[in-house]
Amino acid sequence: MALRALIFDFDGLIIDTESAIYDAWREFYESHGQQLEMATWAQCVGTDFGAYDPKAELESFTGKSFDWKKIDRELEARVRELLTGYEALPGVRELLSDALQSGLPCSVASSSPLSWVEGWLNHLDLKGHFANVSCRDHVQRIKPAPDLFLDAAKKLGAASDEVVIFEDSLNGLRAANAAGMRCITAPGPLTRHLDLSSSWRRVNSLADVALIELHESFA
Repeated sequence: MALRALIFDFDGLIIDTESAIYDAWREFYESHGQQLEMATWAQCVGTDFGAYDPKAELESFTGKSFDWKKIDRELEARVRELLTGYEALPGVRELLSDALQSGLPCSVASSSPLSWVEGWLNHLDLKGHFANVSCRDHVQRIKPAPDLFLDAAKKLGAASDEVVIFEDSLNGLRAANAAGMRCITAPGPLTRHLDLSSSWRRVNSLADVALIELHESFA
């Protein structure tokens, strides 16, 4: 058995979009006299708002209706403003460079839209490190369903037992486990409190991952 490919989550793993999105929503809640706890928000990290709907919650708290189309645009603008000064998370560039030099193909598998992922990959000048990107645009079900990882592995020509997934969220870990793939978790501020014990490995950041050690583990 050999390691054939690496698959990366995006939000919170390559760049900390999750903190920026949470901060934008937290600010919006506070502008209406409400608190949005990090542990509450973490329910939707790595997936959509199926398990938790902050819009319905705020309307319930305030007894008001909101123009969500307008607010969504304002929130996205605030997130982009926050993210403009963000860099790739520790170890991301080094691991991708090592993979590129060794000829190990990489993919992104994200529950976010393709336009969002590719836009920030281009901003970080990282898009050229990935053979392809699998997003919600390409599958019927997003994480915690396994579809995104299965789609990414298929595009890379790798079997489930020939890849390593890098994730930061519980929903992503569940998706990797459902796909029968090894998953290394590098949780961020919003996900460190979650039970990630079913990870193949857990690290503080991708700076703790050495490509040669991954190859040795497979060998």
